[in-house]
Amino acid sequence: MISRFTHRTVSWIDLEEPTRDELSVIADENNLHPVVTNELFQKSERAKVDMYTNAIYLILHFPIRNTKTGTITEAEIDFVLLKEKLITTHYELIEPLKDFAKQFEVGQYLDKNRIESHAGYLFFFAVRELYIHTLSTIEATEKRLREAEKMMYSGREAEAVAQISLCNQTISDIRHSVRYHKETLASLSAACKQLYGEDFAYYVQAIEGEYLRVEKAIIENRHMIKDLRKTNDSLLAAKNTKALERLTAIIVTLFPLGFLSWIFSMDSVYLQLNDPLMLGAVFATMAISVLLFVLYFRSKKWL
Repeated sequence: MISRFTHRTVSWIDLEEPTRDELSVIADENNLHPVVTNELFQKSERAKVDMYTNAIYLILHFPIRNTKTGTITEAEIDFVLLKEKLITTHYELIEPLKDFAKQFEVGQYLDKNRIESHAGYLFFFAVRELYIHTLSTIEATEKRLREAEKMMYSGREAEAVAQISLCNQTISDIRHSVRYHKETLASLSAACKQLYGEDFAYYVQAIEGEYLRVEKAIIENRHMIKDLRKTNDSLLAAKNTKALERLTAIIVTLFPLGFLSWIFSMDSVYLQLNDPLMLGAVFATMAISVLLFVLYFRSKKWL
């Protein structure tokens, strides 16, 4: 599907799940290099930047949250930067780009910032929107980690383990998606200066700054996950130790009762409980032994 957006001197062509014919039409319209055209036909596992006579070809991967399942998927976006036109290609719905398209249609970005000289600025705002989306996903994960922390200290350690594991998976998926961005953006800087001039260097640095914010948030959340896991493991270990202590105390406390019962169940003329006094003495002995053990274990704080 081809979507076209134009605002005065700049335009944006967005291709979602394009067919080979649609890609060929866009390539012919914009005189794209055959290598770029061929690259657009297939997905790539790595980010890259290539400079051509009239264009910059850029591949970046972004983490996109599936609104139905809540899982993170790695989405490839191909950017072709021309002087006055931006072309984007992707093979799944990219919500941040969809939201950006709505804002671009009403001229929100370009009118507000009075930038209409070339498509580089359009690229800057589109990528910034993608990084903002990534950062909001990380912030939502951080919120869930805070909830897991509350679970830990309210005695719900098992639930906390599950929550922390899900958050760790999300952060790992995001980190994996943006793993090549730093090197790729560094290469993009030189290419953009050549196509758009030295004045555009500030905006490329701003894009790098957006990535660094994402990187910092990832690192902070990974540290938080590590700390929460250690704390949760300590709490679980303490709870298990306490349970073991109580179980041991119960077993040891009941042992003399069973031992005395076994002795007096023996068939012997010396162990007759027909006498009420003898029977009372046995029960008193049991009660005193239990009391002594209970007092001992309470002094050790096992009960």
